[in-house]
Amino acid sequence: MKRLLSIIIAASASLTMVAQGKQVTVTNPSNFSRISEPIVIDIDERHEYLSAVVSCNGVTIDCQLDDTDGNGINDQLCFLTSLEKKEKKTFNVTLFKHYADKAAEPKVYAQMMMTNKKVKSNNKQDLYISSLTVENGTNPYWMLHHHGPAFENEMVAYRIYFDERQTVDIYGKYRKGLELKDTQFYPDAKQKADGYGDDVLWVGQTFGLGALRGWADGKPQMLLDVNKRTLSVMSAGPLRTIVKVEDKGWNPYYPEKCKQEQRVDMTTIYTLYAGRRDCMVDMKLKGKTDGLHLATGIINVKNSEEYCNKGLRGCWGTDWPVSEKDSAGHKRETVGLGICIPAKNVVEVLPANKDNYPYVVAPTEAAIHYAITFASDNETFDGSYHNASDFFNYLKQWRKRLEDKVKIEVKDMYM
Repeated sequence: MKRLLSIIIAASASLTMVAQGKQVTVTNPSNFSRISEPIVIDIDERHEYLSAVVSCNGVTIDCQLDDTDGNGINDQLCFLTSLEKKEKKTFNVTLFKHYADKAAEPKVYAQMMMTNKKVKSNNKQDLYISSLTVENGTNPYWMLHHHGPAFENEMVAYRIYFDERQTVDIYGKYRKGLELKDTQFYPDAKQKADGYGDDVLWVGQTFGLGALRGWADGKPQMLLDVNKRTLSVMSAGPLRTIVKVEDKGWNPYYPEKCKQEQRVDMTTIYTLYAGRRDCMVDMKLKGKTDGLHLATGIINVKNSEEYCNKGLRGCWGTDWPVSEKDSAGHKRETVGLGICIPAKNVVEVLPANKDNYPYVVAPTEAAIHYAITFASDNETFDGSYHNASDFFNYLKQWRKRLEDKVKIEVKDMYM
C-alpha cells in the first residue's frame, strides 16, 4: 500500500511539473506613465521549461524565455508592458515543458559573423556564429564582419568592437523597423536611397557610447592584457537581445604587470529591449576587486553641447561617422548620446577632453549596473529628438525611469 501511495504521489508531482503557473503583480510607483517596461523574473532551471504563456485580463501577450548563463537551460522569463502612473497590473504566467506552437513576431534582432572573403558585398555575408573566444594577444577585429556582435530593435542598433577597446558603436534609423539582417551594418547605395539607416558615429579610440576601460596611471587603459576574451550573442529575440562580453584573467593594473592571482574576470552583459532606445549594461567582476577603479563615459562629439548631473551625462553634436579616408558616400551625422551611472559607483566626474566626457567609476559588491542611450537626428518616427534641449530633457526623464523601478511580486500558482 505504501509503495502504491508513493507511486501515486510521484506521478502527481510529475504531472504538476509539466506546467507551472505564476502570478506576477507589477506596480508602477511613479507619477509618470511607462511604455515597453521590461518585466523579468527568474525561473527554476530544474524543470527545464521550454515555453511560456503570459496573459493579462485574458489577453495573451508576447514573452521570451532565456538561458542567461549558457548552460542550455532557460532561467529567465521576460515580457513587456505599459503602465499608467501608479497603475498596478496582474499577469498570469504558465510555463511548459514543450516548445511553443507558434513563435512571437520578432521585435529585436542580433547577429555575429565571420568575414567571408569570397563574398565581396558588405551586406551579404553568410558565416554566422554565436560566440568566439580568443587567446591573449589575438585581435579578431578584422576577421569579424562589422567587427563584433550587432543588435537592434525597431528604433536603434548597436555593435560592440571585438578588440581591446570593446567600444560600443551605434547605427541610426530614419524609420522604425529591423534592418540589420538586410544591411549587416553597411547599407549599399540602393538601401540608403530606400531609407535604410547607417552608422552614425565615429568612435576611434574613444569610449564611444559607454565602453568600460581600465583606470591606471591617472588615465583610461584599453583592455590589452586579457588571458581569454569572449563575445557571445546569448539571445536574439523576440523581445530582447542579450550580448555577453567576457574578459577572463584581465590585468586591471595594465600597463603594469601583475601576478596571476591579481587578475580578475570581468563579464559585461548588454541587454536591448523592444520599444526602447536605451541599452542596459550589467558588469560583474570575479576576483580581488578592493580599491579597483575603472573608466567609462561617452565620446566628445565634435562641437557638442554637454549636459552633466553627477551620474547622468549627455552630449549633442555633429561629426563625420567614419574616418576621413572613408567619408565618400557619407554625410555628417547629428546625434545625442547619454549615459546614466548610479551615484554610488561614481568616483569622479572628469572634465571633458578632446576625445571624451569621462568618468572614474568603482564597483559596489563587485558590480556596476548602468545604462546607455542615443538618438539620431535622422529619425522621422514618433518619440525622436532633433535638438539638444529636447534630448537633454529626455535624459532627465530617462534617469527617473531607471531609478524609480517598478515593483514586481511573483507568486507560485499550483495547477
